[in-house]
Parts: sequence; structure tokens; C-alpha cells
Amino acid sequence: MRRGFVHRWLVHEWLVHGWLRGLALPWLALGGAASAQPVDPGIDWQRLDGYEIARTETTVGQFRRHVQATGLRTEAERRGGGEVYEAGWTRKPGWTWHSPYGQPAADDEPAVHVTWHEAQAYCRWAGARLPTDAEWARAAYTEQRPKPPSPWQLGRSYRYPTGDSPQGAICLGDCGPQAQRLAVPQGRGLLRGAGHAPAGRSPAGVNGLHDMGGNAWEWVDDPPSSSSTRAAAGDDTPRRTRGGSWWYGEAPMRVEHRQDKPADTAVVYIGFRCVR
Repeated sequence: MRRGFVHRWLVHEWLVHGWLRGLALPWLALGGAASAQPVDPGIDWQRLDGYEIARTETTVGQFRRHVQATGLRTEAERRGGGEVYEAGWTRKPGWTWHSPYGQPAADDEPAVHVTWHEAQAYCRWAGARLPTDAEWARAAYTEQRPKPPSPWQLGRSYRYPTGDSPQGAICLGDCGPQAQRLAVPQGRGLLRGAGHAPAGRSPAGVNGLHDMGGNAWEWVDDPPSSSSTRAAAGDDTPRRTRGGSWWYGEAPMRVEHRQDKPADTAVVYIGFRCVR
């Protein structure tokens, strides 16, 4: 029992604080175990030019595997809940990655109320990392599949991750009726917008990726971190988010739109996806 506790603590410290960097992930063998099994995060990868990217935003079910393996307690949980913007930022008791609107979420909903540090820690645990801003943008706007299905064209860059228009995305007002229709019922918890849809439920866009525009903002690794300059947990240095969300119209979905937020931000409309 004690050994299992120490194992989870060491994994958590490596992932979140950057300690024990000499140990390799996604394997971690402690206490004389002959070998450790590789992590199976359950991510569906899309191969692009030089890297792979998750086809959907990280889901509640995927993030739960990480929490169970590491014993992570997120910042939103420690603070009593994440936040939503109403008449200013408002903390919502019980709103966390597993209960984004205060009620238990389905496994296919996007994991939100997650800080940049926690998103990067999850990706490292999964044998991956957060995308750089440039990687995210190439994946979102420029078609790279050798034989993309119609109407996508290899090498063409689009205005939105959904193509020439924002139609089909989960955004506020500009993206069509499916944003309201696909949204997860959340009662009267929101004063603006209908909330997120399950990850991957909206039509695939550029490169066969879902929700690169709208649904949830996505953390990216910008300014870039490295093993030697990795930001410490608790550091609130601004980090970039991309793609917009259900709370906004189509403008944040465009390639030129970038928005930075403190790295320790944990709110209802920021999620993430990984690359490797």
C-alpha cells in the first residue's frame, strides 16, 4: 500500500513539477518491479507532416486515466471549482474537469478546467506533449493529408479549421444550429452560450480534425518549454490558447487570432490536445 502511494506521488511530481527528469516516460518502474507497462491514453492520432496530433480534444475519459495513474488533484479541485466569465470571473463550486458544469460529465466530453501545467503534464504522461503554436496552426488550417477526401485539397490553407466558413463548428451565433443542438445539456448553469459538445461530435475539418475551431480553446506550448526550461507548477506566465470556444463567435477561430492567458487559468471553456 505504501509503495503504491510513493509510486503515484513520484509520478505526480515528475509530471507537474518537472522533478525526476532522469526517469523515462511513459514507463516508470519503481520498487524493483521487472518492468512497467506503457501508458495507453486512448488517443486517436492523425499523422501530419513531421508529427502526429490527436484527432479530438482530450476527453474526460482520457484525462481520468491520467488522474487514476498519478493521483493528480487539479488546481480547480484544490480551489473549490473552476471559473466562468459572467459579470467578471466567477468561481463555480464543484465545476472541475470531471464535472464541468457541476454535474458528472460523460467520458466523451472535453476535459476543461485544466491549467496549462496540467495539460502539459497529461501529454507527457501520454508519451506526447502540447503542440507548439506553429504546429497547432499548420494542423488547423493547412491540409496535409496526401489524399484528402472532397472538398479538402492538399496544400491549401483555409480561413477556418472548418474550411472556408465557420459552419459546423461549436461557436456562439456564427456557426450554425448544430452548436445549440449538439451542446451537452447543462441546465441553467450558463448565462452565455450553450456550452461544449462531446469531443468529435461536430464534423471533421482540415486534416480530419475535430473542434480545432470552437468548442473549447486549446492550450499550446507558446512560449515554448523544454526539459531544461520547463515552467514550474504554479507559475502563471501567460501561455497561448488557440481556436476559440462555444462562448465566442467565429472571429477567434481565424488563423490570425491568438489569445494568451495566465498558465494557472482553469476555466470552463479551455481544454487541449496533444502531439507527438
